Amino acid sequence: MQYLIDEAGLSEHIELDSAGTSAYHVGDRPDRRSAATARRRGIELRGRARQFEASDFDEFDYVVAMDRTNLEELRRLAQHERHHAKLSLLRDFDSESPPGSNVPDPYYGGDDGFARVLDICEAGCRELLAEVRRRHGL
Repeated sequence: MQYLIDEAGLSEHIELDSAGTSAYHVGDRPDRRSAATARRRGIELRGRARQFEASDFDEFDYVVAMDRTNLEELRRLAQHERHHAKLSLLRDFDSESPPGSNVPDPYYGGDDGFARVLDICEAGCRELLAEVRRRHGL
């Protein structure tokens, strides 16, 4: 998503962060296979993993989950109706995906799984960015 924001010249207007719902990988860099797949497309994956915190609901306008399991965990963390209104699934932004579709876990799909997941994420992120631009006049 950051790549698309930068490409659109919107990095001064849109703040992005990524976080997981569990602490398994806190502090880790992106998976080397994900990073290599993205790099082949000219995308650098930066940062280190962190765990989502309830205060993130107040920090961000959109809280986007990759799958229904994480969405349910985020719903449990949401303390107010305004927090629930910020929640969505990434693939729900992709007009080519059935509603409620999960981003599959690439770790079990071989090397092709990482490319497939990147395709899925890019499609969802492109339409999410279009929604953000429409909604916020960017």
